[in-house]
Amino acid sequence: MIRAVVFDVGECLVDETHEYGTWADWLGVPRHTFHAMFGAVIAQGRDYRETFKEFRPGFDLDEEREKRVAAGQAESFGEEDLYDDVRPALTQLRADGLWLGIAGNQTIRAGRILRSLFSEDVDLIGTSDDWGAHKPDPEFFKRVAAAVPFEAREVLYVGDRYDNDIRPALEAGMHTTLVRRGPWATIQWNRPEARELPTLRVGSLLELPRRIRDFNDSGR
Repeated sequence: MIRAVVFDVGECLVDETHEYGTWADWLGVPRHTFHAMFGAVIAQGRDYRETFKEFRPGFDLDEEREKRVAAGQAESFGEEDLYDDVRPALTQLRADGLWLGIAGNQTIRAGRILRSLFSEDVDLIGTSDDWGAHKPDPEFFKRVAAAVPFEAREVLYVGDRYDNDIRPALEAGMHTTLVRRGPWATIQWNRPEARELPTLRVGSLLELPRRIRDFNDSGR
C-alpha cells in the first residue's frame, strides 16, 4: 500500500515560469529567447544549466545566485506561483490519512520559503542543500526514505522528470508518479521511459487521491 506521498518542488508544486523569466532578465536576454533555448537544451538531453552558458560562457549558477542576492534580486517564489491544484490535492490527501512530504533540488533559501508556505500542510520539507545530496544521486532518495516513517515500497514520489525523479526513486524502491506539466514532462511524456517506468501518470495532482485509493484497493 501507498502510505506516504512525497512531492518534488519545481514544476510539480511550483510553476517556475516567473523565476526563469527573471533569469532571462538577469542575463539581458528576451524571455521568449531564453525559454526557447531552455526547451532545446532539455530536448537534447543536456543539463538545464547549460542554457545559461549558451548566453554567457563560463556562467556559474551558484555564483550568480549570490550576485542576485547582493543586488537585491534573489530568486523567490510565493503562493501565487503554486499550481492551482496543489492546495486542494494536499488537503484531500491529508484527509485520506496519507503522510505527506516535500523534497527537491532546492537551495536553503528556497527551503525557508517552502516552510513558510507548507509547514502546516506536510510532515517533511527537505532540500538538496539541507542534505548535501542532489537528485538524481541515490543518496538524496536514501535521505527521503530515512525521513519517512514507512518502508520505501510504501512511499509514492511525485515529480515531473523521469531522469531526475522517476528512475532514481524507483531504484530506491519507491512507487512513482509522473505529472505532466512544465518543460521536462511535456518534452519527455511520450518517451518509452516516461510511459513505462512510473507507477502512475497524471495530468493534475487532483487525480492523485483517487488513483492512490484505487491502487491501494487493488492490493498491488
